[in-house]
Amino acid sequence: MKILVTGFDPFGTDKINPAIEAVKKLPAEIEGAEIVKVEIPTIFNKCAEVVHQAILDNKPDYVLDIGQAGGRFALTPERVAINFDDGRIADNAGFQPRNQPIHEDGQNAYFTQLPVKAMAQAVLDAGLPSYVSTTAGTYVCNHIMYQVQYMIDKEFPDLKAGFMHIPFLPNQVVNRPDTPCLSLADDVAGITAAIGAIVKQDGKGDIEAIGGSLN
Repeated sequence: MKILVTGFDPFGTDKINPAIEAVKKLPAEIEGAEIVKVEIPTIFNKCAEVVHQAILDNKPDYVLDIGQAGGRFALTPERVAINFDDGRIADNAGFQPRNQPIHEDGQNAYFTQLPVKAMAQAVLDAGLPSYVSTTAGTYVCNHIMYQVQYMIDKEFPDLKAGFMHIPFLPNQVVNRPDTPCLSLADDVAGITAAIGAIVKQDGKGDIEAIGGSLN
């Protein structure tokens, strides 16, 4: 099994993005699955071009995109992506789409094929906070999640994909009082646990409920 894991580069006022920093530190193999790591730009459309090429080059069984969610306290697998771009700030190319569909011929929303409850449970079992999220926002994180689902719909029907948000790093909240964060080591441990759940649940679907957590 091969899993393509992507992480965004820094954006906005931040000089670091926990997504790509954590992805770079993932092991090369998790539960027997080969891990392919790719950095993607925080740029609408361009990020999808990079992931599309990585899919063609590597032919993965799964794609897991990782992104930063400042303000969240937990690692949150995303359940659904919506066909809607509405940037609260411009992306790294200066583009700020407002109130527009990602693809005119795409579905209004796509659900992930990943076992999001099992992923959240695995993160919790690793001693870290996690819950399943039902909103990936309307910025580049939702954009890439939707774009990969659109690729599955139109081009790669056997591929399974999804997205997980992770919190700020400690050095990102120095001037953001009362904002939650997780260490890079915790991010890596949590993502590793979530990927382990993807491998273990392959062909089995998701679990019914998360014990002792939001579900």
